[in-house]
Amino acid sequence: MASGYSGKEEDGLRSGAPGGSGGGEAVRSRKPDNTAFKQQRLPAWQPVLTAGTVLPAFFVIGFLFIPIGIGLYVTSNNIKEFEIDYTGDNVMSPCFNCSQSYSWNSTCTCAMSFSLGQSFEREVYMYYGLSNFYQNHRRYVKSRDDRQLNGDMSSLREPSKECEPYQRNENMPIAPCGAIANSMFNDTLELYYVHSNGSLAAIPLTKTGIAWWTDKHVKFRNPGGNNSNLQAAFRGTTKPVNWRKPVYELDTDPENNGFINEDFIVWMRTAALPTFRKLYRIIHKNGVTTTLPQGNYILNITYNYPVRSFEGRKRVILSTISWMGGKNPFLGIAYITVGTVCFFLSVVLFIINHKFGNRSNSAEIPS
Repeated sequence: MASGYSGKEEDGLRSGAPGGSGGGEAVRSRKPDNTAFKQQRLPAWQPVLTAGTVLPAFFVIGFLFIPIGIGLYVTSNNIKEFEIDYTGDNVMSPCFNCSQSYSWNSTCTCAMSFSLGQSFEREVYMYYGLSNFYQNHRRYVKSRDDRQLNGDMSSLREPSKECEPYQRNENMPIAPCGAIANSMFNDTLELYYVHSNGSLAAIPLTKTGIAWWTDKHVKFRNPGGNNSNLQAAFRGTTKPVNWRKPVYELDTDPENNGFINEDFIVWMRTAALPTFRKLYRIIHKNGVTTTLPQGNYILNITYNYPVRSFEGRKRVILSTISWMGGKNPFLGIAYITVGTVCFFLSVVLFIINHKFGNRSNSAEIPS
């Protein structure tokens, strides 16, 4: 009997039409093509886990991870850090009276005294920190107009609907629009060193160089390009509801004003967790002298940012950094933990294999 096999059927095609032997168009079959990929005939490699492969792997991981973790942990501990909480929720706090206001438009000043028990020799980074502030909320994160922040004139006049309800105010477009910009941190911090005779010396704080280079030169641009008259460029817009002054008055330095103001840029990079810190200023080392010598200091605070409405807290952090960044012992602890677990498992598995491995190999398999 003749076979009905056809070469075209092997390639996924069936010749002829139903009820006929020829002349009809080829009907495509659902059968996959006869290729190594579609027929799952590609070469594959499957590791065989044996004591000879697993034990060395655990030993190597433990041998490498433990010293790396110790190095990371020691490096993190060598970073000097000092934190001052100035929320003012305690009656005895100098900022208690300032903290009682829920308004964004009230101005209050207070001073916090503190002492450094050790000198900070290297560059010191000054951060402000907030707690219980959820910058990672979905609607909050989306409440911005990146085209407007990039200097697009059409978006400046007609902000994105994502900015609502901070899109327009008094029938004028808000620049910058959105909830992120509207809630920008606006406390002013000044640091003074107290000499032994009681006189105060202002610590110079650098306000530039705190934002990412890509944010400063790529993502954020003022409308009108290099137009030095920002007031004219922003004409026809209004400031965010909670701001005290318009965006073109954030700084007297034209290279740090408007949308390219670095305090503004730093705030617009939202945090992933409700407790976070953001870089506020940099204290550069001046020659061979110590950046922050041991002794007494006064932190003058213009208390503008209300946190009682969301039961938050405010703090200032003075910190040095290392090649691995700021103080964070978690990475070192994680490496030490993983390395210790792997080393312990390698020892346990080696003992089990040495005690029972030969017995299982010599056992006869029943027929």
